[in-house]
Amino acid sequence: MLPSWREYWDLTKPKIVALIVFTALVGMCLAIPGLPTRQQLLAGVLGFIGIWLSASAAAAINQLLDAQIDAKMARTAWRPLVAGKVTPRQVLVFAGVLTVLSMTILVLWVNVITAVLTFASLIGYAVIYTKYLKRATSQNIVIGGLAGATPPLLGWAAITGMQGQWDWAYASLLVLIIFIWTPPHFWALAIFRRADYANADVPMLPVTHGVPHTRKQILVYSVLLAIVALAPVAVGMSGMFYLGGSIVLNAVFLWYAWKIQNPPDEMFNMRMFGYSVVYLMALFAFLLVDHWMLPWL
Repeated sequence: MLPSWREYWDLTKPKIVALIVFTALVGMCLAIPGLPTRQQLLAGVLGFIGIWLSASAAAAINQLLDAQIDAKMARTAWRPLVAGKVTPRQVLVFAGVLTVLSMTILVLWVNVITAVLTFASLIGYAVIYTKYLKRATSQNIVIGGLAGATPPLLGWAAITGMQGQWDWAYASLLVLIIFIWTPPHFWALAIFRRADYANADVPMLPVTHGVPHTRKQILVYSVLLAIVALAPVAVGMSGMFYLGGSIVLNAVFLWYAWKIQNPPDEMFNMRMFGYSVVYLMALFAFLLVDHWMLPWL
């Protein structure tokens, strides 16, 4: 019996990919000083599709390579491959088709540099992080987080081809925000799921260095995040609207990071994890709104 569309959809980790492609979309919009031309609009739509397909392929490969780990963890035991709803061969073919479609779209109708950067991100997450870093070091999520932080760069490249004088610098600031955000975001979840990771022999920080140390690292990265989040204002990418929103969002993030040092209950870790997702979406939404408001301020 062939898998249903739902099993294939679940292989793409749609909630995670939605956040990824949203930040890519913001990168596209910030790369355009005003209203997009017809050519930019077409490149943006096709670039969005190509990046989405690639991120979905990376998620499927991640599940293929992580099947043994996923089977030992309550959080992931339901996934289609672990549950026997799809076979490894079906997952591999599905991921391969998505990758080929993604690269074809990006090379033929967007630009080569976007295709190269997107493919590098796919390999970085799906292979280097999943197969090696995740199992090798407690800093896995810090080092491997770079691959997951690149979507704004990919979106920016889809529009500009990285030909502008400041394209790399501006797009890299957006990447830096996600890169610094990733450790406190994921470590909050890892604290809550530390027994799962220990059972699966995955050296996440709470397992190797303990929960108190992980909590301190969450606070350190949260402070860094609050500073880095001001960079778009410092370089003139964004204005007062973004600044105000960023201050509020980071104040709440810092409160969570402080409170998690001595949380009221175990579920507080998941509440911080949930807020961190809202934080990133809202922060990039503020960037987007501020970009369109700037000419009127």
